[in-house]
This record gives sequence, structure tokens and C-alpha cells, in this order.
Amino acid sequence: MIRTTLAAISAFLLLALPAQAADDFIAAPTLRASVTVTSDVVRVGDLIDNAGSTALIPVYRSPDLGTTGALPVAHVLSVLRAKQVIGVMTGDIKEVQVTRLARTLANKDLETAVASALERRFGLGEAANIAVTFDRGVADMRLDASNTGALQPVATRYDARNGRFDIAFEINNDNNPTPTKLRFTGTAIETVEVAVLTRDIDRADLLKSSDVALERRPKAEVTGEPASRDRTLGMQLRRPMRAGMPIRVADIVKPDFVSRDQSVTVIYQVPGIYLTTRGKALESGAEGDTVSVLNLQTKRTLAGIVTGRGQVTIQGASQSAPMAPAVEQTSSLKRDEAPTPAAAAAALAQSLVQAPASPAQAAQAQIAQAQIPQVRVPQAPAKSE
Repeated sequence: MIRTTLAAISAFLLLALPAQAADDFIAAPTLRASVTVTSDVVRVGDLIDNAGSTALIPVYRSPDLGTTGALPVAHVLSVLRAKQVIGVMTGDIKEVQVTRLARTLANKDLETAVASALERRFGLGEAANIAVTFDRGVADMRLDASNTGALQPVATRYDARNGRFDIAFEINNDNNPTPTKLRFTGTAIETVEVAVLTRDIDRADLLKSSDVALERRPKAEVTGEPASRDRTLGMQLRRPMRAGMPIRVADIVKPDFVSRDQSVTVIYQVPGIYLTTRGKALESGAEGDTVSVLNLQTKRTLAGIVTGRGQVTIQGASQSAPMAPAVEQTSSLKRDEAPTPAAAAAALAQSLVQAPASPAQAAQAQIAQAQIPQVRVPQAPAKSE
């Protein structure tokens, strides 16, 4: 009985040996062709699979943050043998690529972080309008990949007189409870977007698209409301300005459609009639401005509205003198001899165009106007019930 049992155990062991050998073959350490690390050292477990208890043994210093280095396979095997790691399967690998991961903070990201820390503080405005310049030209920064936290400002100093800042940041990381500390100094100035002249411009010149560019300038250089590029096109300057000067809203005006002492067309408008004559502008004005104009026929000075280039319109209803009310009186004139509405409108226009030359003529004109009988509308006789 005992012999039978021992024979069975021996047979079982013999059958189990090939399976155990197969398992050992599958679990053999295998070299990796590409390695990615996050710490400052490369360990055995980073280089090979199935490293077992030797996985945490350091063997190389990691490349610089964000860079990749190459290791010849022969050199790697030599180092591993020195650490008592043997029997590594290499296949057809010639070299091992080792890349160290990093968190990159671009210069633009750092500028944004500083501007955000100063936003709406110390008399500054929106972060998007704050221009940041670092001392010693801070370039892109690379941090260990474990620094996954956000840039948190913990101390902020700013001098509004010279725009100097001194800001300290902290970044939390995954592997270390102590945050990473960063400190930046430099200048921060609030800017505005403003239209700037590309050439010298005289007051009489109309601003064209090629004359104006859009730039950001320090807010202190632009006193008043800055003008946008679209708002300046087609406008005139109130004074001559040099190239590179920022344009404010107060610096631009509508173009003059009428110049002083210019010969203009004077348009008289009254209900039912439209008259034109020649005149001389006594002052300059843009479209919509009210200017004084001299009627060259009557030598009378009137006020009109500039409605076009070399054109001034005078509304008869606002410019004509008050007229005496019509006097109702018995007249021997027949109803068909009364003046028509068109004739009355012509008389009103005539009084606008030709002013009386003397007080006596003015009085006669008023008497003649008063003596024009009022046109009555004939009424139908009332019907009897």
C-alpha cells in the first residue's frame, strides 16, 4: 500500500515538472524597447517586465524633464548583471528609448497666471488687458509630471507707480505633500486697444483703411476714450497728427461737407414747393450740422442744415417770419378769383427767397398778405326734415 502511494506521488511530480518549467519560461524577464518614467531615476522595473523583487532597484539617472535618451542594450544588460538581474530576454532590440515625462508651463501660461493674480486689483482692470513682462526673460518652464495642481498665488505685491510686481505661486503635486514653490518678478501694465495712425495726417484728409492700424498701448498714453479702427474710417481729424499717435474719439469728427466761404446750393423747402438758389457758407460744417449761409440774391443770412456736399437746406416752416392771420372781410372778388393753394405756397416761397428791402416794403407785404381773402368751402344747404 505504501509503495503504491509513493509511486503515485512520484508520477504526479514527474507530470508537474514540465508545466512548472513552462511557467518559468513565460515569466522570464523581458527588456522593453521604450520606457517612460516620471521620477528622476530609472529603476529595474522600468526597463524590464517580470522584474520581481528587483523592480525597485535604481540603475540610471533619468533624462532631463521632457526629453528622451537612448541606452544601448549591451550597456543595459551589463548594468542589470551588476544588480544580480540575469537571463533577460532582449529579442532584436538594439537600444532602449527612455522618456521622462514633464509638465510644461509655457511663457504665455505664466503671463496669464500673473495677470489673473492682478486682475481688478491695485487699480488694474481685466486680466486680458494687462501686459506682463518678466525679469530676465522667463522662458517655458518644465516641472516634474507629479506637479498636477494649479498655479495658486500665495503672496502678491504690486507698485502702481512703476508697474512692478512680485508674486509667489504654489503647485500641489501627487507624490509629495509639500507643494512646489515658484516666484516671479517683472512689470505689469494695463493696456487698451486703440487705432493708431500709420502716416502723418492733415486735418483736411479723410482717414482711409491704410491710414489706420489697431494696436495695444498703455492705458496711461491714451487720455480719454480710445477710438476703434472701424469708427475712424471715413472721418477727419480735428487737428493734424503724426504717424504712430493713438486716436481718441475726441480727435475725430465727421468730414466737412461745407467749408467756410464756399459757394453752396441753398435749398428752400416749404409744403408744396421746392426752390434752389446760390449762396455762400459763412462757416464750415459736417452732415447734419447747422450753419449760417448768405443768400446771394437777397443778401439775407439764414441758418440751414448741411444735407450734402456743398448743399444747405432751409426749412421754410422754421425760417419764415410769423405771418399775420388772415382777415375775414367782405370782398367783391368772386370765389373763382381767390388765389389757389399753389399760388399761396408760391407767395410763401417768394417771401423766403426775396426779403423786403425796407421797413415800408415789409409793411406793404404784410398788408398785401392780410388782404388775401380766405378761401371758403361752400356748404350745402341744410335739408328740411
